[in-house]
Amino acid sequence: MKKSKNLLQKITFVSGAISFILSIVCMVWLFIRYQSQGLNDPISVSIMASIFFFICVGGVMVVITKTNIPDFNIKTNSQEKG
Repeated sequence: MKKSKNLLQKITFVSGAISFILSIVCMVWLFIRYQSQGLNDPISVSIMASIFFFICVGGVMVVITKTNIPDFNIKTNSQEKG
């Protein structure tokens, strides 16, 4: 029995994908900055922290999307019969 995903889970998946894309953008930015400044620059270190943050956030959001969240609606007797 496959259950369709909630709207918020779909939004979470898109947010996770955007987070992974931002981590790739930060990696490219770090590579370009590494050519001119090196890794001793404080901005380069903060870009590395941003890469780590975006990868972790993207991973958590994708895991949230893949879970099967149960329906917590309270059902009355008339809803159970029909």
